[in-house]
Amino acid sequence: MRVIIIFILLVVLGFVGWKAAERFKLIDTTPTEQAAPTAPTPDEAAPTPAPSLPSFDIVRVDRTGYAVIAGRAAPGSKVTIYANEKPLADTVAGADGSWAISTETPLEAGSVELSLEMTSQDGATVRSDQTIIIYVPQREGDRPLVLRTTPGGATEVLQEPRDEGVGMGPLSLETIDYDEQGAVIFAGKAEAGRVVQLFANGQFVGQTTATAEGQWRMTATMAPGVYTLHVIQLDENGRPAYAIELPFERANLSDVDLRDGKVIVQPGNSLWRVARRAYGRGVQYTIIYEANADQIRDPDLIYPGQIFEVPPAEAETDSAGQ
Repeated sequence: MRVIIIFILLVVLGFVGWKAAERFKLIDTTPTEQAAPTAPTPDEAAPTPAPSLPSFDIVRVDRTGYAVIAGRAAPGSKVTIYANEKPLADTVAGADGSWAISTETPLEAGSVELSLEMTSQDGATVRSDQTIIIYVPQREGDRPLVLRTTPGGATEVLQEPRDEGVGMGPLSLETIDYDEQGAVIFAGKAEAGRVVQLFANGQFVGQTTATAEGQWRMTATMAPGVYTLHVIQLDENGRPAYAIELPFERANLSDVDLRDGKVIVQPGNSLWRVARRAYGRGVQYTIIYEANADQIRDPDLIYPGQIFEVPPAEAETDSAGQ
């Protein structure tokens, strides 16, 4: 009985003590709250994927220092090429990301380092990790050496100093003609099943796919004017593999147009007709043929849009006297 009384007294004293401590704030009876999870800091946030880098795919430099450059970048982005850190040329990548540039001035003799920069439509600027090294000979007429370097990768030779024949592999532009509505018809050869793209003054004109026989054909509506054409064949990964460049003039005249010592060949022309217009005698067509032997494989076969040098009248006398 005594034990029970002592136990009851202890319980009562404990309850009284606990209430007194609560009253005088000696203990905190409010329930504890779990801290809300903190938002991740910027360093902890999931990284956003880096934008794809622009790339050099084709670089061709002729003996006079003029270059044809093609590659890939984000569609619609501005592409700028720098030569020794100075702006050289710029263009806008097409809807498929491809771009092509033809330099308006020759590269200076010596070592030239090309870098590539892409500015997206939202203003973000990205530099390519590729660098092009070009060794332009001091003596005009020698073929430049072109190298492509990538950090951590082997240096690639894009163009060797020695001649490579036509320098375009399986790709060619064989004919330029016009249809009845005045649209320009381009046709040539390429590897079977490969995509062929056409650029005029750096602007994308169109593309087609070579047939199983290796033939391609494309029709384009072009305003009258002088153009620099770039024909590019893509590889199986959609990257430029071969490129050629040639001048073309889409003229209003249906006849031969002579000015500044040049002739623009239009449909229906022949060397005989050009010579008769230039010199008064068709038999003098050999003068024009010899002056443009690098363009004319067969004097009986010339193509609309070709631009030929027409030597001055005194060349006829010199030729006759030899």
